[in-house]
Amino acid sequence: MDQSDIQTSNKKVVRNSILVVAAMFSFGYLLLPALYTLICDSFGLNGQTEQLTNAESAQLKVDKNRLVTIEFSSIVNSKLPWSFKPEVESVKIHPGELKRVNYLAKNLSGSDIVGQAIYSVTPVEAARHFKKTECFCFTQQRLKSGESKEMTVLFTVDTDLPKEIKTVTLSYTFFRADKYTSK
Repeated sequence: MDQSDIQTSNKKVVRNSILVVAAMFSFGYLLLPALYTLICDSFGLNGQTEQLTNAESAQLKVDKNRLVTIEFSSIVNSKLPWSFKPEVESVKIHPGELKRVNYLAKNLSGSDIVGQAIYSVTPVEAARHFKKTECFCFTQQRLKSGESKEMTVLFTVDTDLPKEIKTVTLSYTFFRADKYTSK
């Protein structure tokens, strides 16, 4: 094997390696949101909550002898030029009581953008007791250039929430979702 054959062989190995790495990265990047949700749902990780139907919410019993503090947190991914924050930092609720809280989002860019919120609840033990009937996180949100929007979450914590849990944090992170929408 002469020098030119070795160089050709080396170039072929490098090219194929780059293609494999690029394909693996692309596959992982595209599947991340779906895989994240699947894993969280399967194993109860990262504070994923349940959705409560209107019929179920009408049957809730309220524990008036107990108060739980719900704190709100908001994060915007660096690739999404939005501001996003809760109207209040925290509320106190009785387990079983439905509570409505609004978040405010504003598109700070010069173009229309679609975003998607991903939520989590901490402590993780509280996640299965935190239930939502309505949430902006259930669908993608489109904001026009400069548009502001009030986004609602309607939730409760069930009465089976362990007594030692006195504070629960509901956190949202907004990501850019333009590439995942159908036009």
